[in-house]
Amino acid sequence: MTSRHDTGRARAADRAPGPAPDLSGFPGRAIGGAALLAAPLLWCGGLVLRHLALRGGAFTDAELRAFEARPFMADAQLAAYAESPLLATAAHALFAAGAMLLVPAVAALARLVAPRSPRLAAAGAVLVALGLLGRLYSAGVDAAAFAMVDDLGLGAATATVSATYTDLAYGPWRVPVTAYFGQYIGVLLLAAAAHRSGVLGTGRAVLLVAWGWLWTGVLKEATVADCVIAAAAAVLVFAPLGVRVLRGTPGRAEPGGTAPRGTPPSRLVSW
Repeated sequence: MTSRHDTGRARAADRAPGPAPDLSGFPGRAIGGAALLAAPLLWCGGLVLRHLALRGGAFTDAELRAFEARPFMADAQLAAYAESPLLATAAHALFAAGAMLLVPAVAALARLVAPRSPRLAAAGAVLVALGLLGRLYSAGVDAAAFAMVDDLGLGAATATVSATYTDLAYGPWRVPVTAYFGQYIGVLLLAAAAHRSGVLGTGRAVLLVAWGWLWTGVLKEATVADCVIAAAAAVLVFAPLGVRVLRGTPGRAEPGGTAPRGTPPSRLVSW
């Protein structure tokens, strides 16, 4: 039978601050904090420019409906590049840069949540990082397809990409598509670890999952919803964490806001 004294001690232990995150290892406080701030903005900027390259007025409604009737949006992305090569190139370059910088950003997030949830944090961060590296394969295929438009013309490039799209998208030995799938699992684990540790409340943990479940593959279209989710995650999830890492005050979440270290971890209703 548990005594009142034992119950009080258990509650006090739960309120006690957990071990401080170790920010001295990879990627370090400065790089990790800067990556948490910059990477999601680059990612979001790439999505917005990719959306504008296709939906910004270069094509008529009839042309857009014709693109949407096809099995994949690769034709539309190639046409967008042919119409606005600088805009399309900037879109894909920013998105690729964001994916690269998100690797140290995810590592920094994992370090924040590791003291209370080390296994989930490690497994989630590794799987998400592998998925992000897989996106660089997609960026390479996109760049090669755009080069074909320059060298062969839009019609020949579209025919070539369409005929080999499945093999291009899955990659050699299905390695890239396997990494993509790992990202979807990894972001669930990482969000669960962040919520369990109190670094993110329920609302921001759900937003992190929505961000991590963005489409994967080559020559994909960015919708308005993709841009909104990416912008919301950049401002509401990653940026506050980046500021905390740079300041060295990771803190914890609580219902309705952010609590200082020493408060219990957030539970169901929290931001």
